[in-house]
Amino acid sequence: MGGHLVPYKIDFCIIPGVSASYVGVSETIVHFVIYEQIKAQLQLLHTRQNLAPDDASLYNFVSYLCAAACSKSCATTLCYPHEVVRTRLREEGTKYRTFLQTLKTVYYEESIAGLYRGLLTHLIRQIPVRRRRRKAIFDKNYFLII
Repeated sequence: MGGHLVPYKIDFCIIPGVSASYVGVSETIVHFVIYEQIKAQLQLLHTRQNLAPDDASLYNFVSYLCAAACSKSCATTLCYPHEVVRTRLREEGTKYRTFLQTLKTVYYEESIAGLYRGLLTHLIRQIPVRRRRRKAIFDKNYFLII
């Protein structure tokens, strides 16, 4: 047992789809970048209209709610191919081995339509969840129930 060091290597292939999950972080990044840009434009618009940006009005509430839904929809649509790849990687006994290989295979065999198959269902599932989370936060400040 003489104190030999054994090199430790992390193998991401143990759990299929883990590498694709790391790529999935980009959706959150895109979502927040788009949301912050829309929010900045809304605040500029409110300043031009002599409205307080923190005013607890229905107009502000709906504006920020629409900004969040729009940014989430754009980010989800832009980053959806990674969801397709992640799902394909989790299928047992298939020809899909790595993230990039799966992405290329789906694109060449099914074209761009294959990368966006199931997007509508995913959007319908994603957007209301985000709205409910924001609603729980906003309910403290706004006396409006959606």
